[in-house]
Amino acid sequence: MNSLLPWIVLLAPLVSAAVITLFTRRWKMLSSSISIAAVLVSFICSCFIFAHGTQGAAEFMWISISGVFQVPLGLTLDQLSRTMAVLVSGVGAAIHIYSLGYMRDDEGKARYFAALSLFMFAMLGIVLANNFVMLFIFWELVGFTSYVLIGHWFYRDAAADAANKAFITTRIGDFGFMIGILMLWMATGSVVFTEVAPQMSTLTGHPMFLTVVALLIFCGAIGKSAQFPLHVWLPDAMEGPTPISALIHAATMVAAGVYMLARVAFIIQGSQTALLVIAWIGTITAVMAALIATQQNDIKRILAYSTLSQLGYMVMAVGLASNDAAMFHLFTHAFFKALLFLAAGSVIVMLHHEQNIWQMGGLSRKLPITFITFVVGALALIGCPPFSGFFSKDAILALAYERNTPIFAVALFTAFLTAFYVIRMLVIVFFGRPRSDIARNSRESPPVMTVPLIALALLATFGGFSFFARKFLALPVEREVAIVVPALAIVALIAGTGLAIALYGNRATEPLKDLELVRHKFYFDEFYNWLIYWTQELLAPVSAFVDRWIIDACAVGGSSRGTWGIGALLRLVQVGNLQGYVFVFGLGVVAVIYFAVFR
Repeated sequence: MNSLLPWIVLLAPLVSAAVITLFTRRWKMLSSSISIAAVLVSFICSCFIFAHGTQGAAEFMWISISGVFQVPLGLTLDQLSRTMAVLVSGVGAAIHIYSLGYMRDDEGKARYFAALSLFMFAMLGIVLANNFVMLFIFWELVGFTSYVLIGHWFYRDAAADAANKAFITTRIGDFGFMIGILMLWMATGSVVFTEVAPQMSTLTGHPMFLTVVALLIFCGAIGKSAQFPLHVWLPDAMEGPTPISALIHAATMVAAGVYMLARVAFIIQGSQTALLVIAWIGTITAVMAALIATQQNDIKRILAYSTLSQLGYMVMAVGLASNDAAMFHLFTHAFFKALLFLAAGSVIVMLHHEQNIWQMGGLSRKLPITFITFVVGALALIGCPPFSGFFSKDAILALAYERNTPIFAVALFTAFLTAFYVIRMLVIVFFGRPRSDIARNSRESPPVMTVPLIALALLATFGGFSFFARKFLALPVEREVAIVVPALAIVALIAGTGLAIALYGNRATEPLKDLELVRHKFYFDEFYNWLIYWTQELLAPVSAFVDRWIIDACAVGGSSRGTWGIGALLRLVQVGNLQGYVFVFGLGVVAVIYFAVFR
């Protein structure tokens, strides 16, 4: 039975999606109940597997081609995957329950929960897959289901565009990921993680090849975890329902890239060049996203850029060759970021879907539970002791301090920016006077929404002391580092907090109006639009000309017209007259005799 339990974790959401899609789409409450029951089954089974340390699962052979290419259907049940399964299913369960309140009046509620179940199946597949082929299939399924969920309100142009943007942008990274997997299979003859790892000696003998493979695999993480320069899709993903924003930004889709890097660390850590590139990509993403967040006015977009920045920290840790620190921050971030998004969703629903922070204000008195839980999430995000973010972020800062001083300096500046934009948001949304009628008349959300907030607030508070720290953080640091790094981090926190309060306390409008470069997100979207115009838009008419006048007119059209012409000539011979046929036959006989005699 224990060997089948991991398959129940994986397949329960798939069964839910199938049942809702095929049988219960007309009954919204039944569909949502089935979806919630399925994710709770996955969560309970994941907890059982984690508690008992289950390490084996039934395995089946899927593809076998003459011993050259073999792909099993198997699951990985090591410490990393067991803990990640608990996290994904646990946070997913909280978001499912919260969705009952947020989506209660939505016409597409059944479709929403069907897609949500399919998303959970895909994400758990990434966590549990024991080979690259299964991983890549679930990887692509996560991309498809996120496309469906981001575009849930497809009748809105912004939502449809955001879904397309997310799907297309992540495909660019996934193409590199696929090439990297193929190159790895060519070099080792296997796609199973446990079979590839022992053959790393064959790759380390060819350092250039190994670096290329590692960076191509990293391309998948650049797309899924929205790292520079493929970061542009993640903020637009806010066009989906807020629970989906929480799901994508917390423990699932964007975390998949970091988890994948930790899973294949035996490949990446074989190349110092790849590690350095990964570390700097994460660092650039962290500081760039934090700068952009300081000038955003949409509450969900502020949190979206915050996610980009925190993912940058995680990728930075991977590049500094510490998967423990990266995964530790991934776990704590899952709690406080899910909390912040769901608390933001509580604000948005109670303000009739208003998302502009300058239309809020004074909500601490109107939404007390939402306010308290939001503050907890905010303090964890900015790394305030003793909240969970303090421990995990400081672990990454300590790594950078010991291993790369320039990266440490940028990471510390990012911590200052994080405190600044988070406190800015907190001050504008919850303090001062209400700036609109909907803010004046708002009230607290129902228990189905506030109870998950309280549960996540507890995890965001105590997650730093939990088993995640004991299991994943084994980073020996010198006494100097243990004192200096937290001290500098707290100084950055106090400086950012103080500056935000000084600038935004009792403000009705944005005081920093000249930061156009930051406000327009460093014009990345405009640059990509320009690039597409001068490449795809110019190439399209050239391709159309070649297709219409060369391929169609000459190759396809010419051959078809030539065939038609020969057929027309032959039709002239087919006159349907017996005497005519006899005459032609006679001419043929004469011609044969002539060539036989006079050749």
